[in-house]
Amino acid sequence: MRVAVITDSTASLPPELARQWGIRVVPLRIRIGDHLDDEIRVPAATVVAAMRADRPVSTEPPEPAALYWAYRAAAEDGADAVVSVHISSRQSKTAEHAREAAARVGLPVNVVDSRTMGMSLGYAVTAAARVAGAGGSPGRIIDALQRRLDGGSTFIYVETLDHLRRGGRIGAAAHLVGTALSVKPLLTMRDGQIAPLDRVIGGGRAKRRLADIATAAAGDRTVDVAVEHVGAPGQAAELMAELTERIPGVRERVVTDASSAIAVHAGPGMLSVVVSQT
Repeated sequence: MRVAVITDSTASLPPELARQWGIRVVPLRIRIGDHLDDEIRVPAATVVAAMRADRPVSTEPPEPAALYWAYRAAAEDGADAVVSVHISSRQSKTAEHAREAAARVGLPVNVVDSRTMGMSLGYAVTAAARVAGAGGSPGRIIDALQRRLDGGSTFIYVETLDHLRRGGRIGAAAHLVGTALSVKPLLTMRDGQIAPLDRVIGGGRAKRRLADIATAAAGDRTVDVAVEHVGAPGQAAELMAELTERIPGVRERVVTDASSAIAVHAGPGMLSVVVSQT
């Protein structure tokens, strides 16, 4: 049985990793002012520039038609079934649109709400694609996917909560809005939404605390580690170097730009660490 694995662009998968594992990526859409386009044509640097120019920026899920045609393309390439894995439904209507599309296409489509985003989703999707590549059934693929989702943690540093607040994505961290500029929030994903983790005075201290939390989460397990960033490649590389030194069981490591859709809501300067148990 041939099963195609499909996700959306909030998985922040580097293109070469998606190609390696044959993962189809359906882009969310970015609106800057009156212009709406697929995320693939709106790099994070463009989003950051628009934000710094105080231009209105927002995101929209893929249309059901875009997901439908992704499923059709998978069928035309020989897939007998699809596992379609998407950003948390508490952050986007992408999974809802995927279910609409799945109802219209003539092959079995299993839609999974990951209840996360970023490389926590990305690593889970690559694990699913490995099982699919070995001829696994949809059930086995979803089991592998769920194990990686359950064993993944996301820790996020943002310069300010303003962008999350404006986009309505702030979740349980809403009470942190209005804290002093010197107090930097650390966040996580919990129950499918963004939740508070810690508050630290000063950006430098907050980033060191981010590394401490990620190191503790990894422990002595074998893990994959990713660092995502919005307009902060140097800091992301330094953070990964520190984590590689401090975490003994790192198997795979990825430093990557965050999805443009994530950049819209996290804002410039975001750093995110994903620890995913293998």
